[in-house]
Amino acid sequence: MDKWEIFKFGTALGSSAITYFYGGWSGVLGVLLALVIIDYVTGLFAAGAEGKKGTGPGLKSKIGLIGIARKVFIFAMVAVSHLIDGVLGDSHLFRDAVAYFYMANELLSILENGGRLGAPIPPVIRQAVEVLKSKSGSQEGDREDASKEKR
Repeated sequence: MDKWEIFKFGTALGSSAITYFYGGWSGVLGVLLALVIIDYVTGLFAAGAEGKKGTGPGLKSKIGLIGIARKVFIFAMVAVSHLIDGVLGDSHLFRDAVAYFYMANELLSILENGGRLGAPIPPVIRQAVEVLKSKSGSQEGDREDASKEKR
């Protein structure tokens, strides 16, 4: 097998896996992926800034790996919810509800990271977070529990 054949096989395998586990790629999943990446990057910046100021632990590889594991868990939960949708009917109801929950969670985390960096947060972004929280059924207690788990 030459490299091109391996690439085609890998692409077909990856596409099939995404379709099976997520029901195909959608705008909701694309936004969730973008938010997960932005949250991780802003978390790195915030940790680096706090480390330089001496107000936090700074960049630690163990903390970074835990963060990556949490991000993988988000997509595992979305996949599980899609599989549940498949058992109950093919509507993407649970998949999208779980994705909305994690989108709101990631937005809140991005806002927290921005606050840690001293960046002003526009009111329209705060309103968008509230809309996502209402769509996902996220409660303030859910966010507090997630914050406690990060510590």
